[in-house]
Amino acid sequence: MNFEVKIPPMGESISSGILAKWHVKDGDTVKKDQPLFELETDKITSEGTAESAGRISLKVAAGTEVKIGELVATINSEASAGAAAPTASPTAPAAAAKESSSSPAVRRIAEETGINPAAVAGTGKAGRVTKGDMLAAGEKPAAAPAAPAPVAAPKPTVPTGTRQSRKKMSPLRQKIAQRLVAAQHEAAMLTTFNEVDMSAVMALRAKYQDDFVKKNGFKLGFMSFFAKAVVNALKEVPGINAQIDGNEIIENHYYDIGVAVSTEKGLMVPVIRDCDSLGMAGIEKAIGDVAKRARDGKITLADLEGGVFTITNGGTFGSMLSTPIINAPQSAILGLHAINDRPVAVNGQVVIRPMMYLALSYDHRLVDGKEAVTFLVKVKQAIEDPARLLLAI
Repeated sequence: MNFEVKIPPMGESISSGILAKWHVKDGDTVKKDQPLFELETDKITSEGTAESAGRISLKVAAGTEVKIGELVATINSEASAGAAAPTASPTAPAAAAKESSSSPAVRRIAEETGINPAAVAGTGKAGRVTKGDMLAAGEKPAAAPAAPAPVAAPKPTVPTGTRQSRKKMSPLRQKIAQRLVAAQHEAAMLTTFNEVDMSAVMALRAKYQDDFVKKNGFKLGFMSFFAKAVVNALKEVPGINAQIDGNEIIENHYYDIGVAVSTEKGLMVPVIRDCDSLGMAGIEKAIGDVAKRARDGKITLADLEGGVFTITNGGTFGSMLSTPIINAPQSAILGLHAINDRPVAVNGQVVIRPMMYLALSYDHRLVDGKEAVTFLVKVKQAIEDPARLLLAI
């Protein structure tokens, strides 16, 4: 029986994509649920899997643009069912009989040393393995490990002497480029800055990190603190939790926060739902889950939709300061940066503190400067005094 492999539905707004890569070759025997191909669209990259085991026949070459529902391969399930079962080694019964007929002393030595009597040449009657045979086998020096095969030097991806190379932009990269340009053209984007002392959060993490990991199985990062700080700030300055739709303003009364994730295919912004009702552990777990799925190409369109605000962390790459671009149709985005020890004035004294620059880019059509500055100050206060996150003040 032949099973058809078709491009699965990806959402109403996606009608086609690029079959970027086959994970199997024509004629391969595949297992049920085995990944078959990688599909790139203008929004996400996903994998197609086998609905049945069998021998696959490819109908479309890698790099081809395909439509949703298009047939790209077939799987012959009868080829898998008709495969010959492996034949047992004729020496297996003899080896088993040899081991079972061993004396108690031989079996005891086998248990103590791990030597298999079936692998020892017997000198006893009818070829039986004796205690002396086992002791002699234990005294033989282990065979020297084989010398490792020489590893060939990796071939350069670009021929020597080549000054330029050219490749086609992926649909995802094209869409990212279009959205970034559109955001700058359609919004009156402005950025305001502040700096935050990370001492309190770093001390809190250091104090409770071991207990947190023992209880949850993953580490407590910085992003959950900023996600909770953003939620508190959005409640204090609800004008930022809104967006423009034509001549109307849509006010959001929920707190689904997008977290920018860098992948090989480009930047994605999966959304953490209902951050106001999640604890630190819940946010950290959700971030870790969507980030892994984004990098593994298993993110879904639903994971990327519906966010009201975005946090992006260029500090993981060493960025000191930047002006992030709004993730339309949202009205603002918070940029985090590298933490560096810097001299700052505290109570009239110059001290060294771990400082981070914060950047809030916002749509000035909707958000006034006073609201933007107030929002950023609220985030700063929550991070510098984490008790505010517990008390929601």
